[in-house]
Amino acid sequence: MAIKKKTVFNILLIVLVLSFFVTPLGYHSKILLNRLFAGTPDVIPENDRVTIADYEWTLKDEQWDFFSFERSKGKVVFINFWASWRLPSAAELKSIQKLYDRFKGQVDFYIITDEEREPVKEFMEENDLYFPVTYLIIGEKSPLQVMEPPATYILDKQGNIVVKRDGIGDWDSTKIVGLINKLLE
Repeated sequence: MAIKKKTVFNILLIVLVLSFFVTPLGYHSKILLNRLFAGTPDVIPENDRVTIADYEWTLKDEQWDFFSFERSKGKVVFINFWASWRLPSAAELKSIQKLYDRFKGQVDFYIITDEEREPVKEFMEENDLYFPVTYLIIGEKSPLQVMEPPATYILDKQGNIVVKRDGIGDWDSTKIVGLINKLLE
């Protein structure tokens, strides 16, 4: 009994679909699809920008030491809320790493998670990410709405919210790089 071409094709299609959901190939494919469909975040028009009330916010650094967000007053600030277990977060972190590489030392980066240190450290090593991680203190007062990851803010030197993105974004785009260069002037 010979197998028809259509049957072989259907079997291969089913195997491909299953591999998309249950293998590492599927995970990496979903990351790639998220990156492809990540749009460039919109800049808030100057007349619609809101200024944060204060810089009173306590966070933890990579060594688990407390510090105050006050140190970023008067600076351009990039804040991203992420989680290693959220696929869209994982997809956008490569573009954040590129943006960090381009502007480290000029922009204050807060790539914030509420996870424990060990899973974050493993995730960072597996994905070749080395930007500084900031840890959120649950229940701590924040000058910004702490949104579900992935979510991002860009603040200008006066504390105005210039970008507010709820969801994945392409952070190393020409538009965002140009915006940050303008904010740094």
